[in-house]
Amino acid sequence: MTELLVVTGLEPVGVERVIDRVRTADPDAVVIHHALDDVGAGIVRRRIRDRHRDDRETLRLAHGCVSCTLRLDLLPLVRSLAGRVERIVLHLDPVLEPEQVCWALQHVVIGDGPLADAVDVRGVVTALDARTWLDDASGDEQVGERGLADLPDDDRTVAQVVVAQAEFADLIVHTGAVDAWEQARTDAVLARLAPTAIRAHLAALDDDLVLLRRAHAEARRGDPDDVHASLLRGSPPLEADCGVRLLAFSARRPFHPDRLHAAIDLLLEGIVRVRGRIWLATRPAEVLWLESAGGGLRIGGAGTWLAEQSPDAWESVPPERAAIAALGWHPRFGDRAQDVVVLAHALDAEGLDAVRAALEGALLTDAELAGPWEFPDPFGFAHTDPCDERVRADDTVAESGLARGEEH
Repeated sequence: MTELLVVTGLEPVGVERVIDRVRTADPDAVVIHHALDDVGAGIVRRRIRDRHRDDRETLRLAHGCVSCTLRLDLLPLVRSLAGRVERIVLHLDPVLEPEQVCWALQHVVIGDGPLADAVDVRGVVTALDARTWLDDASGDEQVGERGLADLPDDDRTVAQVVVAQAEFADLIVHTGAVDAWEQARTDAVLARLAPTAIRAHLAALDDDLVLLRRAHAEARRGDPDDVHASLLRGSPPLEADCGVRLLAFSARRPFHPDRLHAAIDLLLEGIVRVRGRIWLATRPAEVLWLESAGGGLRIGGAGTWLAEQSPDAWESVPPERAAIAALGWHPRFGDRAQDVVVLAHALDAEGLDAVRAALEGALLTDAELAGPWEFPDPFGFAHTDPCDERVRADDTVAESGLARGEEH
């Protein structure tokens, strides 16, 4: 079966160096790249190269959205190569998040089925430069301000992009030289953000590693997260290192919407990543997914709690979700709970305690818990599709872990 690698990263030079290393390991690899700089105008520049050719073509797409690019060109192209070549390398545009692409490989039907049935997805290789990565991962600059591709309705921050690229990686390749302290701080963040990713410097890569023939025992291998799975996947270190700290917050009572909204600012300062399932008193049936990177945060719907579903639902959910629900089942609230993980890079122990206190203070008090649960709700959720072809985010959130909703 044809093997498929996804190579991603924000810095084009570093990514190209990793691509060169892949091609050294396998000179016959076919590298596919879609440059999205002008996708807003309906133009995509496609490049296909191997040892025999380097073909470039400008494509015009009717709608000019990323999902159209995937559905109408990239995925059919991969399907046409599957079984004919030994290895395909998807060189992603810097603004593409690898989890979205891997979700499409697994779920979008091309021909007689999804591409994951026709190719062996080996996983994701992410190139990053420790000289700039942590600043990018903790900032609030928007993608458009950086001069990256202008995608329709794209108000993501650079932090959201680079954190997603690293978090979903099976191999993280350091491409730039940096002083020992900055390297140690970056590695401390990555060890907690992507604990199942192998980290290596470009010069230290061997063929088996760069082709992902060798990986962590719990490597993702392109498998998107389920939002109901463990938030501490891969057992990241919980102790502080180089000022990097991890907070796991859990509670068995709902959040007061106004107080949670007020606490959100504390989740955007000195923090690289926040991920978790939340329960609002005003939305007792809904699982909400909270996700932040640097100064950008999203909250969106992720289905309903099992307590709201029929007993038959237990048979259709992933075993891990059923086990988590059963172990923590509450006689009144069922599986409803707050489970949030906070990864801080610039907070001392006192600052992280303040974050915990803010989250605890946002929970309903004993008096409020008695009811009725009628409170103002400042959270609003909306999604706009630029075209009918686009994969709807609200259809994929529960499968891929990608939340869509209110932006802060």
